[in-house]
Amino acid sequence: MEDEGRVRRGIAMTLLGGTLWGINGTVAGYLMDAYDIDPFWFACMRELLGCWLFLIPAWLGNRTALEEAISSPQNLLRIYTVGLFAILFSQISYLQAIFWTNSATATIIQSLGMLLVLGFICITTRRLPRKREMLGVISALIGTYLVATGGRSGQLALPPLGMVWGILLAASAACLSIVPKRAIEKWGNFTVNGLAFLMSGITLAFIVRPWERIPAFDLAGLALFAFCIVFGTFGAYALFLQGVRDAGSMRAALLGAIEPVTATVATVLWLRTSFSVADIAGFALILAMVAFTTGADEG
Repeated sequence: MEDEGRVRRGIAMTLLGGTLWGINGTVAGYLMDAYDIDPFWFACMRELLGCWLFLIPAWLGNRTALEEAISSPQNLLRIYTVGLFAILFSQISYLQAIFWTNSATATIIQSLGMLLVLGFICITTRRLPRKREMLGVISALIGTYLVATGGRSGQLALPPLGMVWGILLAASAACLSIVPKRAIEKWGNFTVNGLAFLMSGITLAFIVRPWERIPAFDLAGLALFAFCIVFGTFGAYALFLQGVRDAGSMRAALLGAIEPVTATVATVLWLRTSFSVADIAGFALILAMVAFTTGADEG
C-alpha cells in the first residue's frame, strides 16, 4: 500500500513538473524572440541562478547528504554526470531545437526519448515491452504529434542543425528520466539538482561568457525571466525528478508528454488562438496515455 501511494505521488509530481515545463517553454520562446536572447545564454543563466533555489533548502534541510555528496571526487563526478547529461543537454538541446526548427517540431522530437527509455528498461531488465507500455508509448507519440503539428506533416521538415539538435533532444529527454534516479535516491532531490545545476552552469559559462551580452530586459522581461527560473527551472525539475524517483523512469518519461498539452494551452490563452480538431484528438490520446501509464509496472 505504501508503494502504491509513493507511485501515485510520483505520477502527480511528474504531471505537475511537465505542466510547468510546458508553460515555461511558451514563456522561454517568447523571451528569446522578444528580447533577442541566445539559447546558450538563457540556459546558462537559468542554471547559475536556479541552482541556489535547490542548494539553500538542501543545506538547511539535509546538510549531511549535501556534505556527503561533495566529500569525494567520485561523488562529485557522479553528480557532474547528472549535470552534464540530464541538465545541461536537456536545456540546451530543447532551446536550440526550438531556435533551429520550431516549438512544435521540438516537442515531437522530445517525445521520442520515451522510446529510448523503454528500450533501456527492457534491456536492463531483460524483458519485452508490456502491452500497457506499448499502448502508452503509441498514444503519447500520436497525441504529441497531433498537438504539436495539428496533423500537418509538412511542419516536420528539418534543417541539418535542426536534425542534430533534435537527436540530442530525444537522447537528453531519455537521460533526464534515467541518469539522476540513483543519485537522487542516495542524496536527495535538492542536493543532486542544486549541485548538478551549479556544475553544468559553470561549465557552460566558460563557453558562453554570459556577462558579456546581457539582454536589454524591461520590467516585464525580468518578471518572465524570473518565472522561468523559479517555476520553469526549480519547480519543474524538482517535481519531475522526484517523480522519476517515486514513479519510475518509464512512467516519468511517458507522463512527461503532458508538456505539449500544457504548452499548447498556454500558447492559445496567451495568443488567443482557437483549438483545432487535431489538438482535441491529441489531448484525448495523451490523457489516454496517462491512464495506461498509471497501471504500468516498471519491474
